[in-house]
Amino acid sequence: MELVTGRVEEKLLLNKIEKSGEAELVAIFGRRRVGKTFLVRNGFTKRISFEFSGIHHATLSQQLENFSMALTNAAGGLPIAKPESWLKAFEMLKQLLDPLLNKDRTIVFFDEFPWIDTPRSGFLPAFENFWNSWASQKKNLILIICGSAASWMIKKVINNRGGLHNRVTRRIRLLPFTIGETSEYLRQRKVRLDKYQLLQIYMAMGGIPQYLKEIEPGESAAQIIDRLCFTKDGLLFDEFRNLYHSLFDSAQNHIDIVRALAKKGKGMSRNELIDACNLTSGGYATQLLSELTESGFISTYIPFGKTIKDALFKLTDEYSLFYLKFIEGSKATGPGTWLRFTPGNSWKSWSGNAFESICMKHISQIKKGIGIADVYTEVSVWRHQPKEKTEKGAQIDLLIDRNDACINICEMKFSEYPFEIGKAYATELESKLTVFQQQTKTRKTLFLTMMTTYGVKNSLNYPGLVQKELTMDVLFN
Repeated sequence: MELVTGRVEEKLLLNKIEKSGEAELVAIFGRRRVGKTFLVRNGFTKRISFEFSGIHHATLSQQLENFSMALTNAAGGLPIAKPESWLKAFEMLKQLLDPLLNKDRTIVFFDEFPWIDTPRSGFLPAFENFWNSWASQKKNLILIICGSAASWMIKKVINNRGGLHNRVTRRIRLLPFTIGETSEYLRQRKVRLDKYQLLQIYMAMGGIPQYLKEIEPGESAAQIIDRLCFTKDGLLFDEFRNLYHSLFDSAQNHIDIVRALAKKGKGMSRNELIDACNLTSGGYATQLLSELTESGFISTYIPFGKTIKDALFKLTDEYSLFYLKFIEGSKATGPGTWLRFTPGNSWKSWSGNAFESICMKHISQIKKGIGIADVYTEVSVWRHQPKEKTEKGAQIDLLIDRNDACINICEMKFSEYPFEIGKAYATELESKLTVFQQQTKTRKTLFLTMMTTYGVKNSLNYPGLVQKELTMDVLFN
């Protein structure tokens, strides 16, 4: 078995499952290439006794033939005939597992579970019957079902209203690596890069293990991005369409939403997305947004003082944002391509939005850096659009509302050098704090917090303005 990087909570849970002494039905879901299969195969101390993976867009006959081959492999090579139906298939699985379960704890793994449930195949009812009538009574059985189509897993398994209702004993939503886990993973692969270089890589491809696995020692961030994103054989050159179409049967509407959000770094409301993508205002739009959220591509933020009805949606998948901004339609390819983009305004706007998105995903690390790890907080965004010309507007992209009567107003700035506050920006910051206090009527103490790559160069020039300074180092903790 190989070493599992990071995943501290997940490994603790798998260890608990292995030692529970009860029948366990474990549902694991997360986006494509995030490392679900790797975690299952390497996160237990015991080896898997039976493993079966669904085939994308395969027929019922092909899925059953694949199942018979998995049975043959688990049985030690003795050829096993293809079952006529899923009911028969599970009867055959029982025969394989019975003698194993009588001896020891046994792990059974169904990978790409949603792909197995082909139309009119009868798979899900047969699986429900298998679990309820037999498997749930086997105290030595650990049954793991895993899928990249997170929305399908939640709707058909976790929130199932039929035979699987409340049957899942444990669930794991596997997210991409944090930037700290990314750093650890690359170190284990003998890749040595400083934090600024690692941050640039993370901003382009996120913490997806399968993407990071392509990084070779001795390359700079610019060389890595050139090779993976701007050469025709690079993994990320045409990953975008494969990514969405492998997760969603009718992916075009999902892609339309992602494209719309890519143009609006500050986020869009549900109604704005419906208008921009020509969607119906009913349940279908809600379903699309839910599927993209559960799969980890977009995130929902409730503005300060508002309710879920006023939620803003943001594109927070690093690769999707990078692809739509730079890779798609780019005429430039080959060595040196990425460095050609960096002096431009597109790079500046992208890097700012990408850095903000990464900070929003690392709130626990930021709270620790501020010194409020144990304080209850609520994270939100806020903006005020003036209705009259005499009023001033303001926008806050990260606001940490604390239970100790304080609020951290966070400004996030990505820069190659220590960030310098100019007079105009200092005035803007003062105005932002004033407008927020006036419009929200909050009586809490406001702490302006600067989150930058290398710190603030001249904060002493504006005494009392910046109450807390954090650098990118806190994100790696």
